[in-house]
Amino acid sequence: MKPLWTASIFLAVALGSAACTTIGPDYRPATPAAPSAWTAPLPHDGKTSEMAHWWNQFDDPTVGRLVAMSEEDSPSLAKAWASIEKARAALQSTRAGGFPSVTASASASRERTAGLPQVQTARNAGFDASWEIDLFGKLRRNEEAAAARVEARTGDWYDARVSLAAEVADTYVQWKACGLLVESYEQELESNVQTDAATLAAVRAGLTASADGALARASLASARSTLFDQRAQCDLLVKALVYLTGAEERPLRALLASAPPGLPEPQQVAVNAVPAEVIRQRPDLSSLERELAAASAEIGAAEAALYPSLSLSGSVGVSATTGSPSSVWSFGPSISLPIFDGGERRAAVSSAEAAYRSAYAAYQLGVRQIIRDVEEAMVHLDSAVNRTQQAAIAESQYRVYFLATQSNWRAGNVSLLTLEEARRSALSARIQRITLQRDRIQYWIALYKAVGGGWEPGQVAQAPASTPSP
Repeated sequence: MKPLWTASIFLAVALGSAACTTIGPDYRPATPAAPSAWTAPLPHDGKTSEMAHWWNQFDDPTVGRLVAMSEEDSPSLAKAWASIEKARAALQSTRAGGFPSVTASASASRERTAGLPQVQTARNAGFDASWEIDLFGKLRRNEEAAAARVEARTGDWYDARVSLAAEVADTYVQWKACGLLVESYEQELESNVQTDAATLAAVRAGLTASADGALARASLASARSTLFDQRAQCDLLVKALVYLTGAEERPLRALLASAPPGLPEPQQVAVNAVPAEVIRQRPDLSSLERELAAASAEIGAAEAALYPSLSLSGSVGVSATTGSPSSVWSFGPSISLPIFDGGERRAAVSSAEAAYRSAYAAYQLGVRQIIRDVEEAMVHLDSAVNRTQQAAIAESQYRVYFLATQSNWRAGNVSLLTLEEARRSALSARIQRITLQRDRIQYWIALYKAVGGGWEPGQVAQAPASTPSP
């Protein structure tokens, strides 16, 4: 038996050494089709600042605290982390396929044959081993695909984190602006109350038509409705923060109440002059590129299935019945030759190639979407900055006009109706400025997100604080 054993090993090693190669295309990272420069105006002439943990760079620490609370117990991050763990398990399973597998078995039984006095005991034990030689790289290509998908899922985790931080910061900014708008609408309501009272007195004295009284009452009702709606919007934004952070509403409201007055102001965001550099900072595009690499590797795995496969197998067994022990063993290579399968393997190659083309189209679409996101964010931001400046001038001048009208009213030169109209004009200008300030900060946050939110390739994802056991 020894010569047969030696010959089998020699044959397997010789075949493996002679034919072991990797079939299929070798992946080359795709080059994004990005323009050479931005066409939208760069904020602050493209000046840059540190992007890492950008939510801590607001002049209001409440933003950072809310983002930290949301990350501590985020179902979206937990789901993304579970996807990473699943991809890692798939990679480990794929790698295990390249190693020999060994199984052991054992059994024992007692029996008595009719007519014989003694009871016989039968014992069996054995080992079975098998090892598929990766002649044409099928296992190696599958491992490449699995490793690429681990990196893709890591990119998905960071994209979820950036999106979560942006949504929390955006919602908080809306809540802050909502409170300022409530104050303005309360002042506007008070002005309408004064106007309604003055108009009613004039109608009763016969100094103005009754239609003017109806108009004043309608304006008062409309002002009250607007205030009610704005207060409701503020409550809804608190509910949204409860949803995003997972915090109890009462402690969250206490935290919001302790926040500094006014809208939070962010620092300058980093916008590079070359779009390709920004694209490399987007975790979602990194995920798409890694999916493209996985699809390329799977083409090789499908092509390798068209070729013969070689495996080594062996077994050792020992059996013993009362008084008669025996042993048996076997070892040798086996080759599987795909001769006819109705085109199944060729179809698998075609399917893998189609999957690659789909992944490449998704990657190209991702590149275009990123360019669009950044360009649109910069256009919106530039417009909001310019409009906010003009709104500030309008508010200032309407305030001057109101103060002058107030002085004339005190001197008896203008009516109360004229005074209240001037007051509401000033309040409307203030409301417009607050709205534009809110929009400007929201566009800043959108730009933070569009340029990747501080993500850099190679960063390691973080496991959630607690993971429920199944």
